[in-house]
Amino acid sequence: MNERFFSLPREKQQAIINAGYRVFSQNSYKNSPMSEIADAAGISKSLLFHYFHNKKELYMFLWDKCAEITIAYLTKYGCYGQKDLFESMEKGMRAKMEIIRIYPDMASFTIKAFYEKDADISAAVQESYRKYFNLKSDQTRLNLDPDQFVPGLDIPMMYREMYWASEGYLWEMVQRGNVDMEQIEKDFSKLINFWKSIYLRKA
Repeated sequence: MNERFFSLPREKQQAIINAGYRVFSQNSYKNSPMSEIADAAGISKSLLFHYFHNKKELYMFLWDKCAEITIAYLTKYGCYGQKDLFESMEKGMRAKMEIIRIYPDMASFTIKAFYEKDADISAAVQESYRKYFNLKSDQTRLNLDPDQFVPGLDIPMMYREMYWASEGYLWEMVQRGNVDMEQIEKDFSKLINFWKSIYLRKA
């Protein structure tokens, strides 16, 4: 990647980033031409290649940018270090809604990228995902108070159940196309309330 990209004004950087998110979220990796991204960003195709040597480099930059932005906003909203799991999840939802206002296509891109079928891209995305997932999730779990949950609960199994349910739901939404973030927020609010009703210790 050409470091001149970072010397661009913030507004121009964001225009290129949002253009990439928009085009890649609407098509598969293979069917997302750099020329379309350049047009959406308001720059020439040659200039886009000046900043990013090839499409994969741009794609992985955008993917890593997702993690960077998400971690920054989750930190800002105080999601890490919480003792209350569901309060952390609710704070996380508010953080992600703010992200959507600034980067409206980032969430759709993230979901699309996670399930991208191109073998080369898929391997790189999954490797990166494991790195970022392990970086913060374990720190969050270590601070949770186990006494908030019903007695005898298998907490690692609870995590897996919530993860599987979330991933299955997102996969279903991606398969339908035209991911509706407002609907996702509503559905996840219902899921969080459901999990609270069955996993939290009753007062």
